[in-house]
Amino acid sequence: MSLVDSVTKAFVPVHREGWPFIAISLVATLVVGYFVDPLFWIGLIFTGWICYFFRDPKRVTPVQEGIVVSPADGVVSHIGPARPPQELELGTEPVLRISIFMNVFNCHVNRAPMAGKVTRVAYRAGKFLNAELDKASEHNERNGLVIETEHTKIGVVQIAGLVARRIVCFVREGENLGAGDRFGLIRFGSRLDVYFPNGAAPRVALGQSMIAGETVLADLTPGAEGTGPLTRAS
Repeated sequence: MSLVDSVTKAFVPVHREGWPFIAISLVATLVVGYFVDPLFWIGLIFTGWICYFFRDPKRVTPVQEGIVVSPADGVVSHIGPARPPQELELGTEPVLRISIFMNVFNCHVNRAPMAGKVTRVAYRAGKFLNAELDKASEHNERNGLVIETEHTKIGVVQIAGLVARRIVCFVREGENLGAGDRFGLIRFGSRLDVYFPNGAAPRVALGQSMIAGETVLADLTPGAEGTGPLTRAS
């Protein structure tokens, strides 16, 4: 590997949503630092952290029929039955829900769990409870998507957290997504819930760390409950 390649790989791209925050922080750092020298270095560190928060690394999404990948970086905080949000129109019966909690140090760019057509986008205002709490799925501000294929459909819900105050969704109803495509972002700590159809087999455990667009969450293939765990493609 050449020196140029090594340097290039060391720098992770920053998502466009982060540039206004970086610019504001940098200007404030220069202004305040002009008058108080120690604050310049504190501001510079803070600006660096904002760059880190809005990082948007490349991901390699496994391609296999029936698998669903994680839509977010973070930790699995819930696996079990739950009723989907009413606005997604996925029925009133409990289905498998897997929740991924993102802290302020995780990458917050959200990626499509599977390929399909976005048949519903529904935003709902709400509270800003700690996203780790189970009741956050019901009470917090959220934005939900339904991604549908010829054979199945899933629900993906972006949930604002205690610190998060802005849910960003890049897609609209009627658009087609590929597995691993970027579809949104939540600023400063939050959570993603994924609702699966009956028969889905989870492939993760509570407390497991997720990589958006890469880690396999579940298998929708008929009879998948009897298969072993899947591995990430190289």
